[in-house]
Amino acid sequence: MSYPPTIDHQATKYSLAHAYWLARASDLAYKDEATIEKQVRAWGFDRVRHHQTRFTPPFPLQDTQAYTAASDDMIITAFRGTEPIQIKDWLSDATTPPVPGPAGTGYVHYGFGEALESIYPEIKSTLEDFRNDGQSIWFTGHSLGGALAMLAGARMHLEEPRLAADGVYTYGQPRVCDRLLAAAYNKGFKDRMYRFVNNNDIVPHLPPEPAFTHVNALRYIDSRGKLHESMPLLSGLADRARGLTADALAPASDGVRDHFINNYVAALEKNLA
Repeated sequence: MSYPPTIDHQATKYSLAHAYWLARASDLAYKDEATIEKQVRAWGFDRVRHHQTRFTPPFPLQDTQAYTAASDDMIITAFRGTEPIQIKDWLSDATTPPVPGPAGTGYVHYGFGEALESIYPEIKSTLEDFRNDGQSIWFTGHSLGGALAMLAGARMHLEEPRLAADGVYTYGQPRVCDRLLAAAYNKGFKDRMYRFVNNNDIVPHLPPEPAFTHVNALRYIDSRGKLHESMPLLSGLADRARGLTADALAPASDGVRDHFINNYVAALEKNLA
């Protein structure tokens, strides 16, 4: 099997090819506006809108960025991530309490809640403008962008069900919320949420449990680059150890190296091939 030449705008459910293309869309969120516009038009999207806002939380995060691309059949909102070291430092700050989640359901990490709030009204307005013919809606993102994609999906599902996403795909996403919101999310997004983790990627292990937890639907990429629909405990631990020892000169770097979006894209492409 080889990957198709562009995104399937008719996609309605999970596929490895769709996961690959949404990873590409997440990678594109790191690029400048001109590059984003050129690429999404090559992918068949005739409308694009950029979202950027600056705010000053007590974290080393300067702004929130995303883009929304639309065609006659599909809308994708891709959230930009941040550097692995930066987000590690940010999420290690445990001095700020969580804040109430969407529609008062559970709690979310303060930084994620603030970051999304700074851009959410514009994204909601864009979806209202672009969704003129019942197009499918997809949220995606890597790292911080994955956290924002998951949280945006939760807000739309609980507060704006008419704009609820048909699917949310995240890559190297940190923990976002408590168990109450995660349970509501798992129920509302059954077979629509897919959370990809690349071997020893450090970011999905932050912020720490038990205050924060992950939503379900893990897709695990092992140390050899093979994609699994779950990570069995014992073999998963052995595989993570194998990944840590893969680079004898810098074993501790594996957690950062595995986080880069280009490694997620490459692994998914390898599985397609």
